[in-house]
This record gives sequence, structure tokens and C-alpha cells, in this order.
Amino acid sequence: MNKIAVFFQSEAPPVVDGIKKPFKPGGYSDSGADIAFTLKKQGHEVVVPVPAPHAEADMDWVFPDTLQGFAKAYEAGARIFWLNTVLYVGHPVEKLKYPDVRFVGQLPSDVQTFDDKFATNKFLKQRKLPVASSDMVRLSDWKMIDFSSPKVIKPIRGRGSQGVEIVQDATGMSALVDRWRASGEFGDAVMVEEYLTGQEITITVMPPGSYNIDGKVVQKDLAWALPPVKRFNHQNGIAPYNGVVAVTANSTLLTEQEAATPAVRAAMAACERAGTLIENRALIRIDCRQNRAGEYLLFDLNMKPNMTGSGRPGRDDQDSLSGIAARGIGWDYKDLLEAMLSQSWQGIINSQGYLRK
Repeated sequence: MNKIAVFFQSEAPPVVDGIKKPFKPGGYSDSGADIAFTLKKQGHEVVVPVPAPHAEADMDWVFPDTLQGFAKAYEAGARIFWLNTVLYVGHPVEKLKYPDVRFVGQLPSDVQTFDDKFATNKFLKQRKLPVASSDMVRLSDWKMIDFSSPKVIKPIRGRGSQGVEIVQDATGMSALVDRWRASGEFGDAVMVEEYLTGQEITITVMPPGSYNIDGKVVQKDLAWALPPVKRFNHQNGIAPYNGVVAVTANSTLLTEQEAATPAVRAAMAACERAGTLIENRALIRIDCRQNRAGEYLLFDLNMKPNMTGSGRPGRDDQDSLSGIAARGIGWDYKDLLEAMLSQSWQGIINSQGYLRK
């Protein structure tokens, strides 16, 4: 059995074309610790950076995603690197030359490409998927936005619904621009999206592979969707960021009857198609919302969904949207992690390190 090491985000990703992706305090070390703790409890050999990790101490369970962090984990015997971090072109993982390491996570080049929400939605729309209409506008050009109807204003490389707002008019937009400029958190451009007012669901899409479902080994040749999760208790029209409101307070599985409706089935098929198009190597999550005609439109593809889960002391109430979805096919948190682990992949090495594609 290969030893596993889990990695957290140690620093903010670089600015791309003036656009920033905000750094999450702790760098996902909390969910990384949940993953490592649960895998160890399941009998896996998990390499950790300290001799005697405390269950409550996040940093006792995870390594930084730096060359030094990777080297320390490798020297300790880890041969599966779980990349619970934000990746990008130029990330230290691309420089590794370990011939016997497998990865759980995405390719850095894919994350950099599809973390751009505007470019990703444009990519999917060009391929005939149902996607919310949007545009990219520099802060300096915000007065060109047409507020004949409310607009959703969001960071182009944001995290979930952090920084997402519904803006009704130019006065509200002027105030938002002032706040963004003062904080410098998201960069110098916004994504302007049509405001969808209907039911919101989120769909987790798993990569192709072999899975254990209901006690049977099932081969999935294409990306496939877990049961959809319904979002509710929106705040000012937006599902609140999970760092502010726990997903257990505003999310639940659709009933079998709800999931069987043509609109939901079409949304699941569209999300599966999106996964196939971007060639996801680990699970992704796609948010969808109904328009006035009742059709679900895709509006946010997340390459690195939150993966917190219960198990460690004091974290019994922890959950994630993908964790809720997994329960729809009988998987609990540990089963979901086992499914993700089973899809680990091996990179191809050239003289510079791991190939991006």
C-alpha cells in the first residue's frame, strides 16, 4: 500500500492578466487535515510532518505545497501526493521529477485555465452547453454595464460565492468598485452575469474510472455526476460563502422525484459533458440555476471544491456540498475519499519536470 501525503496551499497564486484569486486563510489546511485524519483512520499509511500529530491541529497533518514540502513528504516515503491546494502554471509541483509518485488532483495548467470563470463559461457556451450569459469588464470601464436588469457581479477567479453580489444600478456598482479597489483582493476586472432567480442546484462531477458503488465495482468511461444538491436560504439572492454559513444550513439532496425531472436530468447531462470537455482528473463541482423558463444554466465551475468532513474532534458538524452529494449514492465522507484516492494518476516526466498535459 502506497503511503499518502496531503498538501495545503502555502501562498497566494500569481496574478493572471490583472486578476487575483484570493488566498484562503490556512490554505485549506483544515480540509487537508480532515482528509489525512480520515484516511489514516481507514487504515491507510499517511505521512505527516510531525512525529505525533494532534487530531485538532490542522498543520500536524499536512505539508506545504512547496519544493521543500514535496521533498520532505517523498523522503518520508509518500508515493501518493494529494493536492488539496490551488494549482497554477508554474506551481512547484510541475518541477518535480519523482518517477514513482501518483497524484490526487488536477493538472496545474487545467486549473489555471478553468479557474477563469468568464473564460470557462465562454468555452462551455461555445460547445453548446446551457450557460448563464456573462461579460468581463475592467473596473475602469464599469460605467458601460447595462443595469436595465439586476446583474450578478463576481470575481473572475473567485472562491465559491466569496465577493459575489447582486447589483441593481450604477450607484451600487460605483460603491462595489470603490470597495474592490480599496481591498485589492480580486484584481482589476469583474465578471458581469445575468441574474437567475430560479432554483439553484450544485452538481459534483467525478472523473472517469472504476468505482465501488453499492458493493459492486462499476466502470465509468466518461465523467459522471453525483446526485444534485439543492441550495436554499440565499442571502440577497446569493447562496452565502461556506466560510460564513455552513453548507449544512442551506443545502440538501434533491428528492428522487425532484432529481428525475427533465430539467434536472438535462442539467446533470450538461455538467457531465462539461467534465468530459475539460478532462477533469479529480472531482469538480458546477453550480446551476433555473432561468424564467425553468431551464438550468451552468454558471460556476469549481476545479477545487471544498472537501471538509467530519471525523476529527470538534468537527462533527463539518460537511461539504460534494459530501452531501455523495450520500445520494450511499457514500459517506470516507467512501468519497476512497473514491477520489482510487483515481490517482501518474504524471509523465520531461527534462523540466512533470508535463502539463
